[in-house]
Amino acid sequence: MKGSDRPRIAVDMDEVMADTVSAWLACYHEEFAVGIAPAALRGRKLVEVVEPDHVVAVKAYLDEPGFFADLPLMEGCQEVLQKLNRHCEIFVTTAAMDHPNSFAAKYNWLRRHFSFLSDRQYVFCGSKSVIRADYMIDDNPYNLEVFNGRKILYTAHHNVGIQKHDFFRVSSWQDILNFFCQELAPASVSVSNMTL
Repeated sequence: MKGSDRPRIAVDMDEVMADTVSAWLACYHEEFAVGIAPAALRGRKLVEVVEPDHVVAVKAYLDEPGFFADLPLMEGCQEVLQKLNRHCEIFVTTAAMDHPNSFAAKYNWLRRHFSFLSDRQYVFCGSKSVIRADYMIDDNPYNLEVFNGRKILYTAHHNVGIQKHDFFRVSSWQDILNFFCQELAPASVSVSNMTL
């Protein structure tokens, strides 16, 4: 463990806790009146499927100060994190340096939706190679590749084709809860308190 007798879990925000891509697609549709079918995103990033002359505009959405303010929650995220927070050290680790205008919106979003977490459980960073934890849940394989603990890949449209032997893949927050119920049971954590 990393400085505590409780397991430490680093949890990514975008596309793990927050449904960033649906907000991104909504912005794209509103500006260009173009819809993108979910199947078109399979194994690809949004900037790879939009019209070439739309790429600059699409990338700019993430730099708008309010973009991250009202992102939809991933189903089950609040409930599962609240349960895990009773047994583990939870740290929300988000690469906010990629979009510096996102700090205030992300901070306020976390405070609004995760009041059971303290401000000291938020980590706004650049490279996640600095994160020290027992587990990391992230949708970006490059963040997991530089992490030394147990790597949990949260399924997102852009990572569906990626298979790594040291990644444990989950596709929902129920999957995450099931994983930790089994993973933490040997440590005498009461799994009866961890079910939804």
